Formats: sequence, C-alpha cells, structure tokens
Amino acid sequence: MRVIIEQDYDSMSKKAAGFVAEIVRNKPDCVLGLATGSTPIGLYKELIRMHKEEGLDFARVTTFNLDEYYGLAPAHDQSYHYFMHDNLFNYINVLPAKINVPSGTAPDVNGACAHYEEMIEEAGGIDIQVLGIGGDGHIAFNEPGSSLASRTHLVTLDEGTIKDNARFFEKEEDVPHLAITMGVGTSLEAQKCLVLVNGAKKANIIAEAVEGPITSQITSSALQMHPDTVVIVDEEASTAFKRREFYLHSEKILAELLKK
Repeated sequence: MRVIIEQDYDSMSKKAAGFVAEIVRNKPDCVLGLATGSTPIGLYKELIRMHKEEGLDFARVTTFNLDEYYGLAPAHDQSYHYFMHDNLFNYINVLPAKINVPSGTAPDVNGACAHYEEMIEEAGGIDIQVLGIGGDGHIAFNEPGSSLASRTHLVTLDEGTIKDNARFFEKEEDVPHLAITMGVGTSLEAQKCLVLVNGAKKANIIAEAVEGPITSQITSSALQMHPDTVVIVDEEASTAFKRREFYLHSEKILAELLKK
C-alpha cells in the first residue's frame, strides 16, 4: 500500500481527484468505481471544478457505484442513486446510459447482483475504485465477517453502521437494514484502489486496516493484498500509524524524484 498523508480534508480531496483525473485523461473510456458517504464529497466537488474549468471530459466514462440501500427507490432523497446525481452526475457530462448503481428495488435480488457483476465484466473491469471505510473498517457494505472473496450481494447492515448512517435520516428507525453491495472480491479486481479517510475518529481503524493483520473482521484490511492501493488520509486520521514517519519520508523522496 502507498499511504499519502495530506494536511487537511481539502488537500486530501484534491490529491484524490488528481488520481481519478489522470486515469480519465489517459483513458477517456475508463470505468470508475464510485463510493458514497460524506468522505468523497470533496473529491466529487474537485472533479466538477476540473470538468468546468479544465475541460475534464466524462463523455466516454462508465461508472459503477459500490452499493445501494435495499428498499429505497432511486428518487428517494437518501438513496445512493440520488446522492450520486446530487453530488456529481448532474454537474458533469457523463452519459446517463453509462451510470450504474445497484437497484434497491429489484424483485430478484440474487439475479440483479449477478447481473451487476456481469455488467462490470462486460465493461472491461474497473480502472479505479474509490473507497471510504466505515467505523469498523468495512469497505462498501461488507460488514465484519464478510467473505474477503465475496461478490455483489445482499447484506444485513451491522447495528453500528445503522447508527453511523442515522445522521442522514430523520430518525434511526428510517435507516434500511439491508443493502446491495459490491463484494470485497469485486473491489480487489479493480486495477487501482483509492481509499480516502479523514478525521481523528477513523485514525485507529485505518491504522489497523493498513498495518494490522488481514482479517474478515476488518474487510478493508484485504486491500493489503491488492497490488495497487493508494490510501490518502488527512493529518487527523494519520495519528495512529506506527510507520507514519516512513510514509511521509517515502512521499518526500518520490516528490524529489519526480522533479528531476
């Protein structure tokens, strides 16, 4: 894993946007794996700015979202379909036909999950997968105990996840208890994984994911097995890393080499 420590949330978001933009420019028909939640909002704002001010072109890009609440229609204001349009898709030139979000209302859940995997494969696989992590270290909605080889599937949300996400709903009782999510194995097949983490409350869990043992109890730890994972954190989220000084030193050396 490459670990990059940025000063604050804004610089973390801009750094992350640089990785995504590079792939979009170098491969205009690339496939982006996208995440929801508060963490990637800054990244999406920067991509919107780059589209409007620098001409970053999404016309040939295909997107796949990590997950969706099961039981919420796309028009529901807390669905991830709604979130992505409200925070990114409505402001860039991505084609609606190339936007893919798991269906939260599919009557045949298993069939819909299998079809989602088939669509990813038919698109040529994901070039870069944007990920956040939950308070228990999960990626997407792969809660503790999820198989590290899992594919897109229906999951029951952990009580802690429901409490964490209750802030987006009027009351905790409104949070769905089920979701459709890409599996850990699905994310591990992306060409590059980009993990974004900010805030002091995530410091311990990201340190465990990066430096601790690989375990299904912290599904993000499986990213240690991925050949090209970049973890970008802000200062507050970096405090529990045992090898923090090495990560800073490594990025300094790399920056000096790139100047030559």
